[in-house]
Amino acid sequence: MKVQYLNPSWSPRESSYFRFPLSSFIPQPSSFPEMLLPIGDDNTERMSFPVVTIALIALNVLVFLMEQAGGEAFVIRYSLIPAAFLHGQQPVTNVISCMFLHGGFAHILGNMLYLYVFGDNVEDNLGRFKFFVFYMLCGIIAMLAQAYSAPDSTVPNVGASGAIAGVLAAYLILFPHNRVRVLIFFPFIVTMSAWFVLGFWIVMQLLSGWTSTYHQAAATTQGGIAYMAHVGGFFAGVVLTFVFRRHEAKHGTMHRLGMKRQ
Repeated sequence: MKVQYLNPSWSPRESSYFRFPLSSFIPQPSSFPEMLLPIGDDNTERMSFPVVTIALIALNVLVFLMEQAGGEAFVIRYSLIPAAFLHGQQPVTNVISCMFLHGGFAHILGNMLYLYVFGDNVEDNLGRFKFFVFYMLCGIIAMLAQAYSAPDSTVPNVGASGAIAGVLAAYLILFPHNRVRVLIFFPFIVTMSAWFVLGFWIVMQLLSGWTSTYHQAAATTQGGIAYMAHVGGFFAGVVLTFVFRRHEAKHGTMHRLGMKRQ
């Protein structure tokens, strides 16, 4: 079974959905962002415990375990297949359920790592309820962007990274000069600006999305990475950040841009 993977940096090498070879735990060296693995960031300004972020990670893991027990039938039932969804052959709720499915251990590991590293700061700024709504809206918009970019595709779309791309957008807007610890090649860890790490990521997604949408027949019949979901989720995050962020966040951003922390 082929699956369209929604993941900011990881993609299994095997097309078979239910095989988890050792190579699937290794980031593909095909693009720059995949060689930059964020493992931590600056949390000095965080004021609250990230309840929603941890709960989302736990829910994703729980559904992943259910997915392994349910097999291929579970994936078909709860994933989003553009050709079926856009013709009314799948329930509307699949645009949500597919966000909690993943295509393998490496797939969910990469997604949850990004959510863990960047989600807590964004949740702290937006507030728990707004962050949850923000996350879900970004994921829904991302899935619809992917579906409408390949309306004839019969490939099941799964993954949380459309929503996580929105979280990355919010992080980039709210914490542009935060320092992010990045694993380049084990065991080398460097500290980089969020602007560099996340800015380069979205540039690569835009280029990859354009290429995969207009130059690959695989967009319809073969699995891969759903770049248009990444792009859609990111731009949804940009817009929604200005809607949901706290009023005082404007001053906080100006503080980070022009002044040192006290």
